[in-house]
Amino acid sequence: MTDRAIHKYDVIVIGAGAGGGVAAALLAEAGKTVLLLERGRRMTFADVGRDHLRNQRLSQHGVNAGPNLADNPRVFVDPQGRSRIIDATDGAYQNNAAAVGGGTQVYGAQAWRYLPDDFRMASKYGVPAGSGLADWPISYEELAPYYERAEWELGVAGDEADAGRNRPRHKEYPMPPLPLNIQGRVLRAGAQALGWDTQHVPLLINSVPRQGRDACAHCQQCVGFACPTDAKNGTHNTMIPRALATGLCTLETEAMTERVIADGAGRATGVVYWNSAGEQITATSEVVVLSGGAVETARLMLNSKTDAHPNGLGNDHDMVGRNFQGHFYAGAVGWMDDSVWDGVGPGPTTATIRFNHDNDGIVGGGMLCDDFIMQPINFVKGSVPRGVPRWGKEHKEWVRHNYTRMLRVFGPVHDIPSPDARISVDPDVRDRWGIPVVRISGATHPETLRVHAFMNARAEEWLRASGAKNIHSDAATLSLSGGQHQAGTCRMGHDPKTSVTDTWGRVHGFDNLYIADGSLHVTNGGFNPVLTILALAFRVAGHIAESW
Repeated sequence: MTDRAIHKYDVIVIGAGAGGGVAAALLAEAGKTVLLLERGRRMTFADVGRDHLRNQRLSQHGVNAGPNLADNPRVFVDPQGRSRIIDATDGAYQNNAAAVGGGTQVYGAQAWRYLPDDFRMASKYGVPAGSGLADWPISYEELAPYYERAEWELGVAGDEADAGRNRPRHKEYPMPPLPLNIQGRVLRAGAQALGWDTQHVPLLINSVPRQGRDACAHCQQCVGFACPTDAKNGTHNTMIPRALATGLCTLETEAMTERVIADGAGRATGVVYWNSAGEQITATSEVVVLSGGAVETARLMLNSKTDAHPNGLGNDHDMVGRNFQGHFYAGAVGWMDDSVWDGVGPGPTTATIRFNHDNDGIVGGGMLCDDFIMQPINFVKGSVPRGVPRWGKEHKEWVRHNYTRMLRVFGPVHDIPSPDARISVDPDVRDRWGIPVVRISGATHPETLRVHAFMNARAEEWLRASGAKNIHSDAATLSLSGGQHQAGTCRMGHDPKTSVTDTWGRVHGFDNLYIADGSLHVTNGGFNPVLTILALAFRVAGHIAESW
């Protein structure tokens, strides 16, 4: 490995996922030269493949959208304090995709806005002892215009009448919702019997041809895979092509960032990274934007120690890496007398959000919906009741008879943050490039388990009213759940003692170091977080461009 020439840009964006793709596009379109660094590869539909046994949602035997298993170890510390080195096939790794587009390449694409109360959790519920629950420093109303930009510039299919009931909005969705399936119709009848409101699930998927790409082909395999018609809207096929079209953005893939360079006067001056040829590169810039996701952004901040910042950038008060959040999923499975499966993907068509807030004795709540079509291997792994044989003729007959009769509701619940749920860097273990690896420790706050149990009971209630029998759900145990929905490690706020960035995603104490990913989330809502990550990136990058 050799040192190469210094390269100069206006902006360096680290991470080409949801936040980084938006930041690169907006800043390049504002006339800035941008270097967009991504540790993964550009992947086509064929590259991602259709292996049901090895994908981002069933990773025990391998992942299909990164990271490379051998080069990217992490260290996990269990509740007893024992540590072990793990790769991305281990659920404790808290993995998200490492590819151009990041998780948006292989996600399910649920495009929920958070609710107004999601931004004021501490004010509404108080702060449970030992938790890191806090209010956001911005309101729903402040973020609403950026939600609208994300919905239109990437493309969301949804029902305006549904969405407007719970969140003030000023513009309809750009596309109509995906069609209602049989399960959705059955669940709507059940909800009506209970007196519950339901609504379409908004999706970052083309329901009609848009922006030169086809509509959804209803193939059943959104989650964990790429889209065969390119109808699933991520930054890989929307914002990053826009950035590259300016001629001002340089996308460098398989590029691992080692550290951010900073002076002692509150300015980031560039980064050191390793390119795909194994060369160590120093690149300088006027602005640095970190968008590696809540795990890798925190790692990079902690690995960028200087004499002026001996604990890492933005970490004078030991806040970087704390309050690591994701989503526990609540739900239940039941069985209908007749088939409720029509094979029409992507699957989630009907949701209820009536339990996201205002549940007696519960902090927060969550969303429930019919969720994505489950591949047979995942059905066997996660939905076969106890007592059913796991192999042999009897098992096969049970699966054949029951796969199309399954009725399932599922959804994320509020993760109550804990300062002890933590991303740090390991003092001993290094990756392929010699960089200290992520060390993952702690667990969510126990209050999250009460929320989960409450929502399990609501899911069972809904299935029962819809005609399902033999309903069951699983209790959660105290652990972390910060993979695809990872958030919270560099939360935004007014006080440098309790937050890492200001309200514009600028790291406290720096003029030109910004974060644009889920790290900023103070709390992670009771919804899939990607639309909020995108909206915040529009807000952060727009502010940089306007104030430069």
